Amino acid sequence: MTALPSPGPQVGESAPDFELSNQFGEPVHLESLRGRPVVVVFFPFAFSGICTGELGELRDNREIFAAAGAQVLAVSVDSKFTQRAYAQAEGYDFPLLADFWPHGAVARRFGVFDERDGMALRGTFILDADGVVRYRVVNPRGKARDLDGYRSALAAISG
Repeated sequence: MTALPSPGPQVGESAPDFELSNQFGEPVHLESLRGRPVVVVFFPFAFSGICTGELGELRDNREIFAAAGAQVLAVSVDSKFTQRAYAQAEGYDFPLLADFWPHGAVARRFGVFDERDGMALRGTFILDADGVVRYRVVNPRGKARDLDGYRSALAAISG
């Protein structure tokens, strides 16, 4: 059983603010993205099979996010160097954020850090323009997320 330190933000609650480095070492501050929807996608590890499939699906369906004016942020415990190599290899055009040190601190705040294995779980949080969680899903290990959930949540936010 995976031990989670907290349930993390629930639908209707404000998401915890954070600042992490993207794949280029540039800081990305969640608060600075207010005014537009934000899709925060936690994934276990770069270059792993299911993660590559999920992020590839986001990349290949960017119009869903663009239509809603949403910013996608993908977060794992990998370093910014790993994130950069991964983004280049897979052609990801959204920020890959390094929750590397303190290890998994942001994933812990969102309630999606697997203490036993030291990785983020497959958690997605779609925030409205005010930073309030409007959609939340945390999938069990080995189960990919469904793109239709993103589509429905973004349609509801953007009207």
